[in-house]
Amino acid sequence: MPPGSDEERASLAERIITAEQDERRRLAIFLHDGPVQHLSGIALMLDAAYGAMEDGRPDDAKTILSAALDRHRATIRELRDLSFNIEPVVLRDQGFAAAVRALADQVGVEQAVQIDLDVDRGDQLGEKVQVGLYQIVRESLTQAIRRGPPNRISVRLSDVDGGGVELVIEDDGSGERRKASLDSLGERARTLNARFSVEQPPEGGTRVHVALPAYVAGR
Repeated sequence: MPPGSDEERASLAERIITAEQDERRRLAIFLHDGPVQHLSGIALMLDAAYGAMEDGRPDDAKTILSAALDRHRATIRELRDLSFNIEPVVLRDQGFAAAVRALADQVGVEQAVQIDLDVDRGDQLGEKVQVGLYQIVRESLTQAIRRGPPNRISVRLSDVDGGGVELVIEDDGSGERRKASLDSLGERARTLNARFSVEQPPEGGTRVHVALPAYVAGR
């Protein structure tokens, strides 16, 4: 198929739809097994606290209410993290580069790892491409921390010959990435009709490469 042909665009649209369906399925499972269960537990705890007050056991009621508040706050954090991971407000309001910098600052401080960025090119991409690349960066950082831990990570987005754009994420971690995790990154890349490859040399580290064709990069 020639680059940017109707067949290739139709294939891209089909992959996007499939990826969106998979994402909705994962989201539904997370909500059911996490926040929904937690809220159900909070309701039961409030019922128990109400019963304790009716029975004249204020200390028991206070203990139960304190536990319910802790679970409620944890559920709010889960939902806030979910919202940020799906599409952070800064990505929508300030663009790709600002969103990646915010993510890198958060991960860098929490994990004591240096993250070097060169991602300003992302602000010139379309909205869906920005979201897709942001998710790839986020998942790559998470995988690097989980399997490393690395001392340094670099994220670079730049133009290539022919009008395309490439995203390269490198780390110096010693742990080997799981195939399922890398397959997940590859699937996200394919929803953008991008080429995806990974290098894990024997001396350690991981290099994730995502190459966007010109017609996706908007060139």
